[in-house]
Amino acid sequence: MKNKHFLLGFRLIVGAFFVWAGALKVFHPLGFADDIMAYGLFPRGLALIAALTLPWVEVVCGALLLIGLFRRAAALVIAALLVAFIILVVITMARGLDLVCGCLGALSGKVGWKLLAQDIVLLFLALTVLGSRSTALSLDGKRSLRGAGD
Repeated sequence: MKNKHFLLGFRLIVGAFFVWAGALKVFHPLGFADDIMAYGLFPRGLALIAALTLPWVEVVCGALLLIGLFRRAAALVIAALLVAFIILVVITMARGLDLVCGCLGALSGKVGWKLLAQDIVLLFLALTVLGSRSTALSLDGKRSLRGAGD
């Protein structure tokens, strides 16, 4: 996609969503670990490590997208997370489990078609940002202009 305003919009949507989602979980890692454990796929130790680190990864990558710094790397990490989330949602739905996703802390909804659609849309937006080489309207663009003048 070449339209810099659409790319900015996509970047801001994904970035804001991940800053928000991470921030809702970052101060409640034990509750998030319990949400992860409810899926029945991860050992307690791994769930606790994920609960302590994943929200910070979401906040940092989301913030990088918002300011447009290292946006392709941030979009890659977020896209990888979304692929993992989509696989987890599909597995959970196939197993017929009735779970709260845990993705938005206390505001989380049930695992189901709505969550799957949301993750697929976010993945599309993140992949569009990842695939774009345009640095317009980003700090990456300012960084490359400064580097070109040196």
